[in-house]
Amino acid sequence: MESPQPPGTSRKAITKSGLQHLAPPPPAPGAPCSESEWQIRSTVDWSESATYGEHIWFETNVSGDFCYVGEQYCVARMLQKSVSRRKCAACKIVVHTPCIEQLEKINFRCKPSFRESGSRNVREPTFVRHHWVHRRRQDGKCRHCGKGFQQKFTFHSKEIVAISCSWCKQAYHSKVSCFMLQQIEEPCSLGVHAAVVIPPTWILRARRPQNTLKASKKKKRASFKRKSSKKGPEEGRWRPFIIRPTPSPLMKPLLVFVNPKSGGNQGAKIIQSFLWYLNPRQVFDLSQGGPREALEMYRKVHNLRILACGGDGTVGWILSTLDQLRLKPPPPVAILPLGTGNDLARTLNWGGGYTDEPVSKILSHVEEGNVVQLDRWDLHVEPNPEAGPEDRDEGATDRLPLDVFNNYFSLGFDAHVTLEFHESREANPEKFNSRFRNKMFYAGTAFSDFLMGSSKDLAKHIRVVCDGTDLTPKIQDLKPQCVVFLNIPRYCAGTMPWGHPGEHHDFEPQRHDDGYLEVIGFTMTSLAALQVGGHGERLTQCREVVLTTSKAIPVQVDGEPCKLAASRIRIALRNQATMVQKAKRRSTAPLHNDQQPVPEQLRIQVSRVSMHDYEALHYDKEQLKEASVPLGTVVVPGDSDLELCRAHIERLQQEPDGAAARSPTCQKLSPKWCFLDATTASRFYRIDRAQEHLNYVTEIAQDEIYILDPELLGASARPDLPTPTSPLPTSPCSPTPRSLQGDAVPPQGEELIEAAKRNDFCKLQELHRAGGDLMHRDERSRTLLHHAVSTGSKEVVRYLLDHAPPEILDAVEENGETCLHQAAALGQRTICHYIVEAGASLMKTDQQGDTPRQRAEKAQDTELAAYLENRQHYQMIQREDQETAV
Repeated sequence: MESPQPPGTSRKAITKSGLQHLAPPPPAPGAPCSESEWQIRSTVDWSESATYGEHIWFETNVSGDFCYVGEQYCVARMLQKSVSRRKCAACKIVVHTPCIEQLEKINFRCKPSFRESGSRNVREPTFVRHHWVHRRRQDGKCRHCGKGFQQKFTFHSKEIVAISCSWCKQAYHSKVSCFMLQQIEEPCSLGVHAAVVIPPTWILRARRPQNTLKASKKKKRASFKRKSSKKGPEEGRWRPFIIRPTPSPLMKPLLVFVNPKSGGNQGAKIIQSFLWYLNPRQVFDLSQGGPREALEMYRKVHNLRILACGGDGTVGWILSTLDQLRLKPPPPVAILPLGTGNDLARTLNWGGGYTDEPVSKILSHVEEGNVVQLDRWDLHVEPNPEAGPEDRDEGATDRLPLDVFNNYFSLGFDAHVTLEFHESREANPEKFNSRFRNKMFYAGTAFSDFLMGSSKDLAKHIRVVCDGTDLTPKIQDLKPQCVVFLNIPRYCAGTMPWGHPGEHHDFEPQRHDDGYLEVIGFTMTSLAALQVGGHGERLTQCREVVLTTSKAIPVQVDGEPCKLAASRIRIALRNQATMVQKAKRRSTAPLHNDQQPVPEQLRIQVSRVSMHDYEALHYDKEQLKEASVPLGTVVVPGDSDLELCRAHIERLQQEPDGAAARSPTCQKLSPKWCFLDATTASRFYRIDRAQEHLNYVTEIAQDEIYILDPELLGASARPDLPTPTSPLPTSPCSPTPRSLQGDAVPPQGEELIEAAKRNDFCKLQELHRAGGDLMHRDERSRTLLHHAVSTGSKEVVRYLLDHAPPEILDAVEENGETCLHQAAALGQRTICHYIVEAGASLMKTDQQGDTPRQRAEKAQDTELAAYLENRQHYQMIQREDQETAV
């Protein structure tokens, strides 16, 4: 039977290009097909009854009246009421929750993540087919004609503008001249990340034999258990899915493990992005059972790599599981830092935390990263036989939380602070849902512990022997409040307790793969100096440590704390883990190839962006560039990385004659500014300061480099008008303003209104600079902003918002309408966004008692109404907070 018409596609397009075959092929004979397969799932089903082409649904706040099943099958349309919506993370279609079952009627399944095994599928192709999906919005350009896709700010548009593949992300215009019939059946390349994607053809679903009696099954099961106890961890167990890889020297198949609770629950959001870029069966939620099952299943995949998304504790969990499974060779592990400290991630160049770098770039970094070794250290603990009953503590334990560490083992002050944090989070987890709050709690706990002086007598209760040398006398002279046994250069959220390279001439350079530990003592003074670039007292470098404590002392192993009873602890090298270190992108820099040699010097303009503008305009590169503020020009060597460039930029405002110092509107750079990558993705994204040494200036910018300054005022709040003592700037539209031509009469208000009506931006700008009043009103009390909105002039609206007094935002005409009422009634979404972000009230009502949201609803623009309702709630909350503060 012929497949039904896909939603929103014209019959003409279907007839000529065969679009009725866009849906993936139906499940193979014998595959289960029942109502249960359309249940709402938000995780991948690894059970025997997994459905072929099953969607992975997440709740979404996308509103509007469109639904992928189309008007004919849309349940919400029939009910004529607003219902919740779901978005499939793997193919990005959006449907109303009650409409999920209707996808069966249009024969639309998600991209298949496995294939069936068995004799019935002998003729099944071993290549991957495209998974074509209709799109109402699409970025980029058509692969056939090279033209961009129609981009309207219309969330409720029913028009299909593109057809794209969920695997390779190729996109075509939804018309016969661009999307041809042959593209439907051709093999899919899996896109730019094909080297790390695990093809669905590698993953086979096995079937249990159905002709066995229950009694014989029980006997076989009992015999199976006896035999399996003698086999390795990967043998003797039936699994519904089998991995049969086709090795290729160019492939680096990737397993992604995400801890959804790390970094203030960042992991729960980022997992959806990986489901889109990869095969959903190579992405694993660690809260659903841990990494062991997946690693056992994929253990025979050649060139396997692992991406651990979480904190250092998540990485340690995966490395310990790899130890238990004894995979040969062990797959190298990359890190996407989502935790609080992320010291191991910083050491391996993955940065101190995830901000907004595109997942596509992260996958490229994992593929291109260098394989390095990481020392891992065993901790063997036994009770101290010399400790008496009076030294015992009821709250202490005889065991450490971990018996191996990758970063550090420490005791004293820092462990006590971590223990306090750990216990408080266990008691009230809802209070520790963000990285910022976690850091604030650490700071407060450290200060209170400092006042109490709980670790001041640490040296009296420990004995330290390193490689047979007793360091106890040296420690007692130092009187440290904290002792750290360090494996990597980073500690305590990015500090360098051993000191920076070149500062320790009496010792060998510190490395994470040399089989040596660094032993460091900290007094309260050196701990305080650590946060501003200081270091601790370097005691020794050694291969083995014997530590004896005579009373219960707080200790921590890679951030996992406990109060350990009097013990004897032996530290020795366990093994080396294989890791992926993020590489410097020299090979991809535009100026670092044979055709374009590196210039001796680069002269580059620096512009900075406010956080307000960055968040409001992140979807539009050009608008964000326009909203930036010039800071000055720097001259740097042609092969400069961002670390060197930072020093030149910070020097700009220190120069009394510099461009930044001369600018009347330029605020001083805040200490928290960071670089923005303006070239390598479809939008700007932040570069973590810990990764600046990995990026060249020429990689993130062309003629201009952009930086994000969180303390810079947004475009709507900047004092762009010249001061009375400053010369008026000339306009490119009007070289000689009339106010400079002697005692000219200020322009009449009618001229300003006429310029706004005609969308004549240059004329309006000229009149304003000649002394025109931007608050002028006509006979119906309409402002210039009312007229600009009525004509849909975005450029004039932006100019008025930037230069007119704030009162213009909520000024009403004779029928009580503000400019926002008018824009909402006309469905002008971008203009509504401009006005709302400038600070207009969403609670004002017109003479009919309608708010802007209600005007949008009357215009049947439910998407715009939902946006305005969301911002209205936000304004109400802000107002309540201000009233509470007063």
